[in-house]
Amino acid sequence: MRTRSAFIRRLVAIALGMVILAAFGTSVTLAQDTPAEAVAALTAEDLKPFEIALDSTWVLIASFLVFFMQAGFAMLETGMVRQTGAVNALAVNFIDATVTGLVFWFVGFGIAFGADNGTGLFGTSLFALNSSSMGEIYYGNLPTLVFFFFQFAFAATAATITTGALAERTDFVGDQLKSVVIGALIYPVVVHWHWGGGWLYQTGFHDFAGSTLVHYVGGVCALVGAAIMGPRPGRVWGSPPKPHNLGLAALGAMILWFGWYGFNPGSTLGIIGYADLAALIAVNTTLAAAIGTLSTLTFVYFRTHKFDLAMSLNGSLAGLVGVTAGCAFVEPIGALAIGAIAGIVVVLAADVVEKLKIDDAVGAFAVHGACGAWGTLAIGLFGAPGLMLAVPGTETVNLGLFYGGGVSMLGIQFIGVFATTIWVGATSALMFFGLKAIGRLRVNKVADAVGIDVYEHGASVWPDVAPLPEEVDGSAKKYPSGATQPSAD
Repeated sequence: MRTRSAFIRRLVAIALGMVILAAFGTSVTLAQDTPAEAVAALTAEDLKPFEIALDSTWVLIASFLVFFMQAGFAMLETGMVRQTGAVNALAVNFIDATVTGLVFWFVGFGIAFGADNGTGLFGTSLFALNSSSMGEIYYGNLPTLVFFFFQFAFAATAATITTGALAERTDFVGDQLKSVVIGALIYPVVVHWHWGGGWLYQTGFHDFAGSTLVHYVGGVCALVGAAIMGPRPGRVWGSPPKPHNLGLAALGAMILWFGWYGFNPGSTLGIIGYADLAALIAVNTTLAAAIGTLSTLTFVYFRTHKFDLAMSLNGSLAGLVGVTAGCAFVEPIGALAIGAIAGIVVVLAADVVEKLKIDDAVGAFAVHGACGAWGTLAIGLFGAPGLMLAVPGTETVNLGLFYGGGVSMLGIQFIGVFATTIWVGATSALMFFGLKAIGRLRVNKVADAVGIDVYEHGASVWPDVAPLPEEVDGSAKKYPSGATQPSAD
């Protein structure tokens, strides 16, 4: 308590000191100039460094929150899988971020946001950024390196979404190769189409923070990968394996919700002149997550007569994913509708995936794919006057169907989702079949017997509950990672 009191006294002293310094500086200014002279002396050029600093600080803080979502994904996935795959879930989530960061810096950022090649398909500059970019302004008041860091956090999210669906059975090296391809090519191309000013942007497509560009991309990769990979050993259709630790899963979902306040409001890419919009986005994000949780909880209760925590966690994420595209373009009532429907979509989509006998370990497609598509299309229904953007090069503002805009906006949104499906579906299929061909898609069959944690990492997340086999009979020592055994493919 004494340490805490001392800390509080220090904060109060610092605050008082800042007030005194501000008052002293103001009095000196007024003593030297009249108010009119002081105002006249300030030019736009004088204020520009402060605007850059303030907007950069806003976006950096948002970037930190988005990157913290990596911890949320790691906790959620680890809690949702079986105990024998928990260490692997933690390891691949951690390494995914490192690999994506390197390849996105080297090539992905340039493809996404570099100068267009004239086709509207991909960028051709800004590769391997260096210190010479420090003073360059990329957008508004944002220096290029600040913008890069924000976008890197988004790229890492897209790669991590796919990892969750393939949990418990993916070769560790293959998982990192997957992250290389997603971070360097698959994700950046789609981003350039819209956020990079490419062909999709020119059509008037709207996706403010990435329901399609981030989440749907990750969701489609997840579905394709899970279909090609095949199910986990012992998988019983209609009865998915139970999460081994709902405490970790709940913590992960809460971290993701918290991080979303960087994901969505931070996508204003500045706070000067955007404070009201950022507040609307924060409110819409909150409402969609809240109603999405309740929608899923209620829907599942009427089916099972149980209050299902695991599905409720996915319901909150469904609402968040759904509102991400339209968080700046819809009114709060629209955000409620989007979140409520997303909470049902996530359950129905999970049912379809299960009936197709595709083993998506954490429901990645249901959450990020199905709800990402729904949220993007929903702008065509709920896009509100005063919030929608004009079609580039024109004064045309397409509104949502429920605001008298007809179906034109809905059609434009559908084009974006459809084009993304074709690109991501085709490239991810080539990637996963390629990994399968070189023996780096699925972990060795031995892992099905001893557990992927033991086989790939020689570790157990709860050694006191599930000791390693060598602690029992030495059997794990026979199966080092990469051992030559019959493939499970």
